[in-house]
Amino acid sequence: MKRAINYVPSRPSAILLALLPFALVLVIYAIGSEVRLADNPSDKLMPSFGTFADAIDRLAFQENRRTGEYVFWTDTAISLQRIFVGLAISTVLCIVVGIPVGFLPYLRSAFGAFISAFSLIPPLAVLPILFIIFGLGETSKIVLIVFGVAPFLARDVALTVAQIPREQIVKAQTLGASTWQMMTLVVFPQVLPRLFDSLRLSLGATWLFLIAAEAIASEGGLGYRIFLVRRYLSMDVILPYVAWITLLAFLMDYGLVLASRASSRWYHIGRGA
Repeated sequence: MKRAINYVPSRPSAILLALLPFALVLVIYAIGSEVRLADNPSDKLMPSFGTFADAIDRLAFQENRRTGEYVFWTDTAISLQRIFVGLAISTVLCIVVGIPVGFLPYLRSAFGAFISAFSLIPPLAVLPILFIIFGLGETSKIVLIVFGVAPFLARDVALTVAQIPREQIVKAQTLGASTWQMMTLVVFPQVLPRLFDSLRLSLGATWLFLIAAEAIASEGGLGYRIFLVRRYLSMDVILPYVAWITLLAFLMDYGLVLASRASSRWYHIGRGA
């Protein structure tokens, strides 16, 4: 008797199955929008797809009369710059801190519990403090991303380092490797694929921190625009922006997958990928 677990879809079937939930959401929305607009043509809660197209055309392909900018692309560039800078700093910090803490017993004893506790502080709870210390400019927004992401990444890297088989470390010492050589040539390559996975898992939180900071104090960005137009119930702008943020996060996630496969082929081959 062949069980369900043994049925594997072909690649075209897998693509169609992946697209099916998205198509269903669009169909359900289209039906709901048509029903609401038939009852109330001025309804703003569920605009038609034509209204979405008009809003996107206005924001993305027409210059703003006051600033001369294409608002949609300007907001995207501002938010992506903040995201990339925050993630880059977080990645460097987690490597510089996480690997030594996970590898060296004295550092693990001294800072392991501190990093664990630090990673549990709700970043949004300290957002007012960051605004007081760093002001309302770019620095506070980037610091919020780093504060929210770097401790989580460092803790995960430290735990991954601690799980490396002791036999590998003993063999490296037998061959005369120094502490630095063991961290860079033995530990780091094994931590790298896990680091990519952790970055992927932190993308949702990263966007949350960014949008929260932009909503409270900013003069541009995707989150700023969403909270700016909410007072007018402009769902024709809010929903496309939400969809665009989701697409950007998906592309970033896919980019991390490609980077992981390129840098750690052995890891993905071992998992059958």
